[in-house]
Amino acid sequence: QVQLVESGGELVQAGASLRLSCVVSGRIFGNYAMGWFRQAPGKEREFVATITWSGGNTFYADSVKGRFTISRDNAKNTVYLQMNSLKPEDTAVYYCAARRGSASMARVNYDYWGQGTQVTVSS
Repeated sequence: QVQLVESGGELVQAGASLRLSCVVSGRIFGNYAMGWFRQAPGKEREFVATITWSGGNTFYADSVKGRFTISRDNAKNTVYLQMNSLKPEDTAVYYCAARRGSASMARVNYDYWGQGTQVTVSS
């Protein structure tokens, strides 16, 4: 049974930084890419960032490019999302996800999901 558990979300002021973590337990056969998505109240879940198995390639939504950084430590089965210069519009529940194969920006391509961690940015 594969489980993803996110942590690190909290209430912060605009301009602050946060680092989210996602630990993967269980066994995913083969190489797998990781992604971060977020969902604000009343909105659909949207892509934030994704990273390949090797960590050599990363992709970001335009809204977070230059502010957020995705990384991973395969020895620890953990993926991170470093979020800098946070804005009130970044307020959402942040989900990590895993999929076998290459990185993807499409949520339908992901096989496994965490329960999410709340990030709230006050103005």
